[in-house]
Amino acid sequence: MAKMRGYAMLGIGKAGWIEKDIPDCGPMDAICKPLAIAPCTSDVHTVWEGALGDRDDMLLGHEASAEVVEVGKLVKDFKPGDKVIVPAITPDWNSLEAQAGYATHSHGMLGGWKFSNFKDGVFAEYFHVNDADGNLAHLPEEISVEDATMLSDMVPTGFHGCELADIQFGDKVLVVGIGPVGLMAVAGAALKGAARIYAVGTRPKCIEVAKAYGADEFISYKDGSIAEQILDKTKGIGVDRVVIAGGNVDTMIDAVKAVKPGGKIGNVNYYGKGDYIRVPRIEWGSGMAHKQIVGGLMPGGRLRMEKLGALVAAGKVDVSKMLTHHYEGWDAVEVALNLMREKPADLIKPVVVL
Repeated sequence: MAKMRGYAMLGIGKAGWIEKDIPDCGPMDAICKPLAIAPCTSDVHTVWEGALGDRDDMLLGHEASAEVVEVGKLVKDFKPGDKVIVPAITPDWNSLEAQAGYATHSHGMLGGWKFSNFKDGVFAEYFHVNDADGNLAHLPEEISVEDATMLSDMVPTGFHGCELADIQFGDKVLVVGIGPVGLMAVAGAALKGAARIYAVGTRPKCIEVAKAYGADEFISYKDGSIAEQILDKTKGIGVDRVVIAGGNVDTMIDAVKAVKPGGKIGNVNYYGKGDYIRVPRIEWGSGMAHKQIVGGLMPGGRLRMEKLGALVAAGKVDVSKMLTHHYEGWDAVEVALNLMREKPADLIKPVVVL
């Protein structure tokens, strides 16, 4: 069987290049070759924190733009040669969970997250996409292959945080964490009509880009309690909405304290370690404050991807501001992934063009 090269998790704390069989294409599926890829903090959680448990020779990566090289006989809307956006989440659209409105959990919790979870990812010469008509999205000519990688995960995840928090016109919004997902939460909050956006972050490059996306004020966790700083800025009232896009298992404490009664917290942060997430009893009104907490995995799907692609193509969101490090060629994949692990001060996202 024909072989391909890919970058894989070899075990907890170990990653490297391996050879694998080129995947087979099912009747509803597609085989793609990446045009550009971007590593993610989730890859770091997976390999070096063992967040998903041990994985043996599993190809990494879930952010890519690609070219279709083969489609199954039942695929109607894609053909070899098409350039596509490949979402990080690829649900099974005929599942009962998808019919119930929760496609990201098709066939079980987080079941739509296949790449580099329980299926080989996109850091390979070829990769498999299930349900191609439902999961691939045509890449608009106006969007570069580099920018398209941000539509795989960063844009839809950050925007989903805004959806979960149910941001309304005129809301005061707190965004916790201004890495790439948080930056897209800032951009999404601005698009949804937030009157004031408070952003938690300290790295100068992230602050610069967050300002460009619409953040009004910045809070440093190094200066003490996030919640106390928000309550001080809002004269003790708190914010209407919180989007959590970074932090640890104690971040929810500040979020609950910072949001006003009747407010909503949308969590899209991936908690890579810790057994429990703590909620403060008193500030949650002993359970009766109508402070809603909703956590969700970004929705996938062609319709969503193409709508978000239309926003970028129309210039409503400039994702290129997040791409701080550009590389070319397969040998740079390891370099880019290690950058995400080390997080130098000038990094937001690296991208590798293949």
